[in-house]
Amino acid sequence: MAALRYSSPRATTSNSFLQDIRQHAPNSIQLIGFATLIISGGILLLLTGLTLTATILGLIFFGPLILISSPIWVPVGFFIFVTVAGTLSFLGFGVATVTALSWLYRYFRGFHPPGSDRFDYATTRIGEGLC
Repeated sequence: MAALRYSSPRATTSNSFLQDIRQHAPNSIQLIGFATLIISGGILLLLTGLTLTATILGLIFFGPLILISSPIWVPVGFFIFVTVAGTLSFLGFGVATVTALSWLYRYFRGFHPPGSDRFDYATTRIGEGLC
């Protein structure tokens, strides 16, 4: 007669618990990724602290010099800001004008640029409304 094995419910529960833990355990690639994340996060946190410390020390040491020379820097900064803003606005309006003229040229030459179908539809609707 074959001997029957007896397994207690407690032993089965602990075995299934260990199997569940093994199934959900991270593999080596996940562990390397997690370690990389922790190390790079720590380095970035350290660099952030160093940057903040250097900024505060720089303001402490150069604050008086900035305050004393501000009557010079404020008008110079305003002049540079207005000059750069004006130049960028001029160039932006120039690009917009060239783009619009290019689109009109292609439209009137019959090349059907993007959006010409909507323009034709709007022209037709306006023409129907006026008649």
